[in-house]
Amino acid sequence: MKKQTKPNFYDYEKYEEAVKKIRKENEAHLKGFEQWLTDKGLAKKTIRNHVNNVDFYINEFLVRYEANNAAKGCSERASEFLGDWFIRKTTLSSCAEIRANAASFKKFYTYMLEKGEIEKDAYDDFIIILKEEISEWLEKMKEYESMEIDS
Repeated sequence: MKKQTKPNFYDYEKYEEAVKKIRKENEAHLKGFEQWLTDKGLAKKTIRNHVNNVDFYINEFLVRYEANNAAKGCSERASEFLGDWFIRKTTLSSCAEIRANAASFKKFYTYMLEKGEIEKDAYDDFIIILKEEISEWLEKMKEYESMEIDS
């Protein structure tokens, strides 16, 4: 597994440089993931949806406040994303989209595990997070939707 150094947040140029490097690595991961899904026999539309879901997570959320690489997303960061940020910050959020993203993340990190980019323990913990917390994320989404309707 590659070690990531955190940029100094007070040095915007270093941060941008780190983000650029991470996004280039992410592009390679996404291409590999797309091929992996193709090799598994998934339909083109399904592949596009999985790749788009993962792309948004690793290239927007993970790098927005800290320059985190894709491997760092195989963690409780997914809970922060699906259980809060995705709900509040995107117009696409819905219970169906939360489920779809969770499925995409599971497939992506299975791919990352097979490629040796993440550790088995991190993957196992990640799968537990997805399974145990999804009902909480869906409940938060329903609450958020009802607040929008009441407004």
